[in-house]
Amino acid sequence: MQKLPAEQQQQIIDAIKNAELATSGEVRVHIEGPCPEGDPVVRAVAVFKHLGMHKTREQNGVLFYVAVDDRKFAVIGDKGINQRVPADFWDSIKDMLRHHFALGEYAEGLSNGISRAGEQLQAYFPRLSDDTNELSDDISYS
Repeated sequence: MQKLPAEQQQQIIDAIKNAELATSGEVRVHIEGPCPEGDPVVRAVAVFKHLGMHKTREQNGVLFYVAVDDRKFAVIGDKGINQRVPADFWDSIKDMLRHHFALGEYAEGLSNGISRAGEQLQAYFPRLSDDTNELSDDISYS
């Protein structure tokens, strides 16, 4: 999998850092070529576990998964999030991603989606005074 250009990677990392300023939620992005499982949600769950995202204190990790070659993606949250938010919580973010990805705007779409996720998570998981960055902000690739 070819990585995104450095400036696009930094744009996404900056979006993660900014989103996490307002929430104790943890955001990761994983990008790969083809989706090995075929189903992006199944693959996202496996990547979520592989990255140790299920180990956050409040179980409030969010993964943006993108399979570029297959033009598939998923946005999933840990059980701490899923127990507290409405069932359609991620729909507006997915719609935004779909629009940007159709135009080939991966960095723009991810950055905007991450920003919106941070805003939405703030209502359920406000940043705590003792909050620490539990997960890397770097993009993972496979």
